[in-house]
Amino acid sequence: MYKATYFKADGKKGRARALPDWLFDGVVNEGALHQVVKAYLANQRQGTAAAKNRSAVRGGGRKPYRQKGTGRARQGTIRAPQFEGGGVAFPPIPHSWNQKVPRKVKGLARRSAFNARAEEDRVVLVDALSFDAPKTAQLRDYLGSIEAPGKVLILTEGQKENVYLSARNLQNVEVRPFGEESAYDVLWATTVIIERGALENAEVKEASDA
Repeated sequence: MYKATYFKADGKKGRARALPDWLFDGVVNEGALHQVVKAYLANQRQGTAAAKNRSAVRGGGRKPYRQKGTGRARQGTIRAPQFEGGGVAFPPIPHSWNQKVPRKVKGLARRSAFNARAEEDRVVLVDALSFDAPKTAQLRDYLGSIEAPGKVLILTEGQKENVYLSARNLQNVEVRPFGEESAYDVLWATTVIIERGALENAEVKEASDA
């Protein structure tokens, strides 16, 4: 059973808390992680790269010179790839890079990502973050008080607009509602901060679904 460092709402450190077995089961499936991360990165590609081939370049409708007798290689059009201003040989064509991954593989990869961070003691539990208004300085001070190193992923209990807006201008800090993060998001982060209530509610839902 993994344990996580726990911090109270005021930033003071409490005793370590056990992480639930339904999510932190100790299994790190590298094959599923590789498949899901590769698909995630491929799906970020726009696939809009394009260039014109010889048939799409304007001009070159007639033969540049006669077939024989010039001493030069025969040419059919000045829009062939070997001429300046000609078309591109084997040009990129707009297409989709989208890759689909089975839902169960995504779930396995997500659990594997959490387990990988828990093995490194990079999972932190905190009390609910409550901001009356977006305050970047307040969130920055809080992260400094709990000494969260590197890139930080904050997983909140439901949608918290003020927390999200507070982190928007902080480099290397991302905020997601718990359950909406991907395996890539978890692996991207050096430190994963989870609101305790988010885990408890998810555990209740997991038990009711089972």
